[in-house]
Amino acid sequence: MDEDSEVTQPQDQSCWATLPDVCLRRVFWWLGDRDRSRAALVCRKWNQIMYSADLWRYRTITFSGRPSRVHASEFESALWYVKKFGRYLEHLEIKFLNPYNAVLTKKFQVTMRGLLSCLGKSNNRLRSLSIQHLELDRLVWRNSIRGSLIKSLSFFLKKMGKHLDHLSLKGARLTVEQGCHILNSLSYMRNENVASELNIEDFFSHHLAVYGSSQFNKAMATFHNLTFLTLNYNCISDELLETLSENNAGTLRTMNIKCHVHDPHGQVVWGMSWAKLARQASNLKVNFFFERVMKYERLARILLQEIPVRSISLRSCYFSDPDWSMRPTLTDLLPTFRNTLQKLTFEFNNNHESLDEQLHLLILACRKLFYFKIWAFLDVKFVERILKSQEEGQCSLRTLKCVCVCVCVCVCVCVSLLSQVRIYTNRYETNEEDRTLREIYRKYRKLIDSELNYFVIAYPMM
Repeated sequence: MDEDSEVTQPQDQSCWATLPDVCLRRVFWWLGDRDRSRAALVCRKWNQIMYSADLWRYRTITFSGRPSRVHASEFESALWYVKKFGRYLEHLEIKFLNPYNAVLTKKFQVTMRGLLSCLGKSNNRLRSLSIQHLELDRLVWRNSIRGSLIKSLSFFLKKMGKHLDHLSLKGARLTVEQGCHILNSLSYMRNENVASELNIEDFFSHHLAVYGSSQFNKAMATFHNLTFLTLNYNCISDELLETLSENNAGTLRTMNIKCHVHDPHGQVVWGMSWAKLARQASNLKVNFFFERVMKYERLARILLQEIPVRSISLRSCYFSDPDWSMRPTLTDLLPTFRNTLQKLTFEFNNNHESLDEQLHLLILACRKLFYFKIWAFLDVKFVERILKSQEEGQCSLRTLKCVCVCVCVCVCVCVSLLSQVRIYTNRYETNEEDRTLREIYRKYRKLIDSELNYFVIAYPMM
């Protein structure tokens, strides 16, 4: 202050002090834990905002499976969080990434015991729980550690099962007895549970014929409110379909079924069982995901015409079998679902046969098909044929992605999607592919410009 100036009175409050709580909570919502903790020290009001329930409803807790100084405190911080804010949790996701050794699995098990115990005591609003890819059949999980973890989880589900709406234990890899013990925990002291979404994909270890287990069917009979069910085909049986028809016909909307080459999938499931379920659960749609199960004879035993199939994914992981042909599946089996099929995804090695014509006819036959993705050997002009059919109104695709090892084409036929065409060739020069794609673009420029964001690149693979 100089001699001619007047004394300036300091402002009592800044604009932040008068910020409405709803706005301040939104600011806190974007902050990480460390920044929230620091902001809570500013004043009493900000400290109160720190404990707003809507800031802590969703949580993903990630544990690293590798020893590291950076991750050394993550086990302790997870327990701190649950003790401090666990009572507000409504949706919890826990990840344990590729455990390195038994020491880390033991540390994870001890942490989970404390975490679940604290959560069970303080929380009565948890609606969603996801603990994925534990892979408890790996050697890093010793029997005592595995048993203790299953015991803690079962005890927690017995207490919280009446609240849980969504449960995902994908990739747990348990024995039938262990898995059924956990499922039964959800309905402890009750005849049924309230869960509407259940994900037990790879919940049981590979090679287990779960479909023959009466214990599993009894556990599934406790579910009376299922809307979404995800599981492996080695769990499917006539008894399970009958149970779903009786207990979940009014609610069941989606079934996601994975069939892996290492899972037993030779069981006989009658079409009448699927027909009854489809008739009683009239809004049911079934999505199949096949991993290295590609032969027509196997697929035909599973994909019965009575199933209301919405989506099929066939992935061979590029294993080549000279005695295998994809053609019967494309021409005889898949057209059976022309009235319901909406999505198709293929990844296979067809270097011994050309399938362009069969794929094109399949797309034309499935009038409800709006998504088509393929990774295979295709001619670049396959894209032109699809665009021509799209222009003439012969198909209703909104997304088309075609990828192959030596020629890769990716086109997204959808107003809201970025469409890309990428050509991979084993030649150093890609002039021929570039020229062909330019010609296709010029020919269908009006269609592409009106419906697509179009992008094309050629990559040499040498």
